[in-house]
Amino acid sequence: MSSELRQAVILAGGKGTRLHPYTMILPKPLVPIGDEPILEVILRQLRAARFKEVIISTGHLAELIEAYFGNGKKLGLSIRYVRESMPLSTAGALSLIDGLDRNFLVMNGDILTTLNYRQLTRFHSVHGAAATVAICPQNISIDYGVVYPDAQGRIERFAEKPVLRHFVSMGINVLNRRALKLIPQGEPMGMPDLLAALKAAGELVMCYKHTGHWFDIGRLQDYQVAQNYFEKHSSLFSR
Repeated sequence: MSSELRQAVILAGGKGTRLHPYTMILPKPLVPIGDEPILEVILRQLRAARFKEVIISTGHLAELIEAYFGNGKKLGLSIRYVRESMPLSTAGALSLIDGLDRNFLVMNGDILTTLNYRQLTRFHSVHGAAATVAICPQNISIDYGVVYPDAQGRIERFAEKPVLRHFVSMGINVLNRRALKLIPQGEPMGMPDLLAALKAAGELVMCYKHTGHWFDIGRLQDYQVAQNYFEKHSSLFSR
């Protein structure tokens, strides 16, 4: 089976309410990182990774995204659009898209990362998975003292404001077309629900571990961190 994926779906339909006031006038994928929109950074990375076609699922301020990127020719890509008449979440929008390849990338349109897309897709193809989830380690700070009681209610251990390290979903996945049969037509469905449904159906769902950089710009504080890092290290995000 070839590991060369040519098709990517970008989810760009959300309202981005956590990124106000920017997203009151711009859809979140058009919020700038450096001198260009975050979605343009993503599209240039996908082109460098030899993707040919991108389908962008739009909703909030869809006309601005469509006007900015057009058919993708200026970026060396073929871009087409589907519009969500109602929010369909991170998997439901796939039910609107015709002509999806056997394997295709699905990702959020607000992610800044150094992920190697070719290695991710090769990993997915080698394992013959129904879905592969890109994950990365993150430190999560707890702002409270955490108490660990034993079965009798006695304090067994106490940790003052611990920092926990977990793998988190990067919002980047590779799906096999057979996953589409589990997505209801035109109804909201989140990616975690689709992955759970695939596992319940006995399908193989894999994790691909990324140890490089990843920023989700969904919140103001995260956006500022990503912006500052990109200004200093923009070459890391080009291919």
